[in-house]
Amino acid sequence: MAEQEEDFSLLPLQDRVTHKNWKVRKEGWEDAAKAFAATPDESDPVFRPFVLGSDLWKGAVTDSNVAAQQEGLSALCAFLKYGGSQACSRSRSATVTPIVEKGLPSAKAGAKQNSLEALLLYIEIEGKSDMLLEDLLQGLSNKQPKVVAATLGALTAIYHAYGVKIVEPKPSLKALPKVFGHADKNVRAEASNLAVELYRWLREAMKTLFWNDLKPVQQQDLEKLFEGVKSEPSPKQDRLLRSQQEAAAAAPAGSDEDGEAEEEAAEDEAPAEAFDLAEPVDVLKKVPGNFHENLASSKWKERKEALDALYEAANTDRIQDGHYDEIIADLAKSMKDANIAVVTIAANCVEVLAKGLRRSFAKYRGRIMGPIMERLKEKKQSVADALGQALDAVFASTGLSESLEDILEFLKHKNPQVKSETLKFLIRCLKMTKEAPSKPETKSIAEAATKLLTESVEALRAGGAEVLGTLMKIMGERAMGPYMDGLDDIRKTKIKEYCDAAQVKAKDKPKPVAPPPKAAPPAQKRAPTTKKAAPGLKPPVKRASTPQSEKPAASSPQSRPAVGKAIPSKLGGLQKSAPAPKLGRGLAGRPLGKPTAPAEPSAPSAPAGMTAAEREELESLRADKDRLLRTSDDLRTEKSKLTSQIHELQNQNAQLIEDHTRDVLSIKAKETQLVRARSDAEAAESMVQRQGREMERLKRELSRNVREASPLTSDDPIYQDRNLNGSQHQPGMERYDSGRSESREVGYQRARSYMGSPSEEKENGSLEVGGGKKPSLGRNLSGDTLAAGRGDDSGVAPATGQGVDSYKRAAEVTSQLKARIEQMKAKQGLTRPGR
Repeated sequence: MAEQEEDFSLLPLQDRVTHKNWKVRKEGWEDAAKAFAATPDESDPVFRPFVLGSDLWKGAVTDSNVAAQQEGLSALCAFLKYGGSQACSRSRSATVTPIVEKGLPSAKAGAKQNSLEALLLYIEIEGKSDMLLEDLLQGLSNKQPKVVAATLGALTAIYHAYGVKIVEPKPSLKALPKVFGHADKNVRAEASNLAVELYRWLREAMKTLFWNDLKPVQQQDLEKLFEGVKSEPSPKQDRLLRSQQEAAAAAPAGSDEDGEAEEEAAEDEAPAEAFDLAEPVDVLKKVPGNFHENLASSKWKERKEALDALYEAANTDRIQDGHYDEIIADLAKSMKDANIAVVTIAANCVEVLAKGLRRSFAKYRGRIMGPIMERLKEKKQSVADALGQALDAVFASTGLSESLEDILEFLKHKNPQVKSETLKFLIRCLKMTKEAPSKPETKSIAEAATKLLTESVEALRAGGAEVLGTLMKIMGERAMGPYMDGLDDIRKTKIKEYCDAAQVKAKDKPKPVAPPPKAAPPAQKRAPTTKKAAPGLKPPVKRASTPQSEKPAASSPQSRPAVGKAIPSKLGGLQKSAPAPKLGRGLAGRPLGKPTAPAEPSAPSAPAGMTAAEREELESLRADKDRLLRTSDDLRTEKSKLTSQIHELQNQNAQLIEDHTRDVLSIKAKETQLVRARSDAEAAESMVQRQGREMERLKRELSRNVREASPLTSDDPIYQDRNLNGSQHQPGMERYDSGRSESREVGYQRARSYMGSPSEEKENGSLEVGGGKKPSLGRNLSGDTLAAGRGDDSGVAPATGQGVDSYKRAAEVTSQLKARIEQMKAKQGLTRPGR
């Protein structure tokens, strides 16, 4: 056994930590941690096997033996602490997920602590937490409640150590509603702890992301927990990043940089706003399609309804950037509206747009600020308040430098109401701005405020004094001294009172800009170099442009002799007639290889510190000039880019206007076609109705004519037959008539046999030939004759006169009836062609 132990100790570390015996693994991790701690820097060879073999760390975290796992996690912490950024980047992907699943929910307290320490070290060394946070949040979907609870506890500890400025809070806030609905009470308890920790940093702003997804009971429970945190001061970052530690170590104690760092840290520790956490909303999609049409309506109610719809769509924490040019132009027009309700809601729309867009709204400032300030003449307080809030929101999206020109212009307005409200706006701007105004801006503001001190209106005089007092709070009394000299004591006292009472966010930072003391040491270092460089006369080439005398430039085109002459002329009257001409002639006539004589006059003329200081000042001025030239070039390039973008946007706008006009014209053409089609349809419908009425009238006329033309009763078989044949045109009518004609012939024969008179026979024959009248007559006569024959058995014929009269009468009636029927058929178009 002893020999085996000795063999284990001789094995390489990477073989020992992967050994099948847990004791060997445990001792291997212990030795690895000691080796890491003993390294001089991150490049030590002991780190190399563990940097290249990231699977070693996965095995350490997921070790089945809890004792070996604990030592493996301890070795991982040492590896991260001493191995640096390379150790973190190479091992993170292999260790975070196993830490979440095996390390954080471990039964051993040491393993839990080492797992959390490893996560904190990853953030501390890398300075970012995006990838690590993503892996951590995946643990919230684990099926085991203890893993979910341990992950929530780790998140709480991470936010407590580093705060929300380093660790992004949005993903965790979005995951809270899901874990609040978990079945395990431990998970819900850890979720409540995480919510309280986030509330310490974010306050009410955190509710925008998840509050509406919680049940009312859960909201009430959280509100009770939040009550205990509201009274606490703003939290501070407990654990510094590696970069922050290095910066703190490099900064000298008690320097001004420490104060600035503390101020920046205080700003970072301020509670986050809802804007930072909210998701951007595309307001353009929510604006009604008829917004511009309704806003151009002549009815103020329609204009107000359009602006109400815009306000409802834009009243959100954060707005997605887009093309709001048309909307801003319409809002600028609405500032001139005669109805104050429309003006008020338009100002509210400007306010919510500026708050939702923040810096993206700055490009619209020049188009909307002027119309708003022009409308400040409105005396109604509610309208003035709405306009003032809109101006404050617009200013917050830009800055004092961008808005100052418009503000100073409206301070000269002829309307006292506009001037007074503009003055109030300027005071609010000075209190809100975080950057101190420059010296030219300070001069402009102070001069404008000084003029207001002589106004006849008390409010304007008080406002001018408050402006000067607020400006003094920012810039200091010394900077405001030149503007206070000409004022009387009463006004000075009042200005100082406003200065003491003012609460500003900006402080004058041009003080450390004057660094002559820091420039002095380099001058002393460079002084001896001038003496060395004097024999070769190369350093004076830089000094040639320092003096601005014209004599050296005119006397010689060469730079080196001019420099030799320029130094005495710069130093003043003591060396006006000194050996400067000799120096010039000597330098011009002698070769450069013998410069010892000119070196002697340069020594007595050397108040060297003064010359070096001037040279330093010149070099600093040149550097400033170069910087300004580069800035000017950058601005010029930026201007050309913006100009090209403007031209491109103008072309796009013109194209959109052309497309819009074409679409409007096509729509109008379609509407015209639709109106014409409707009128044609109505005309056709009326024609159909007239034709229907005409048909009904003709039917009634036909039935009336049929009734008038028929003298026989409906019981008579002749009437029935003729009415049927006349009113209904049937194809078998000819067969029916032929059958009836045969019966008529039989009746005729019988009538002749009874009558026996040749004259009557001829008459009857003529009637038969009369075309179309024979059937009715034959039927009538046959019927009468048969009736007479049946009534008289003796065979004697009745009186012939009565039979002839009835025959004639029947023939006439039949002919009239047939003529009427043919006329009616002709009118109705029922007569067949050719008949």
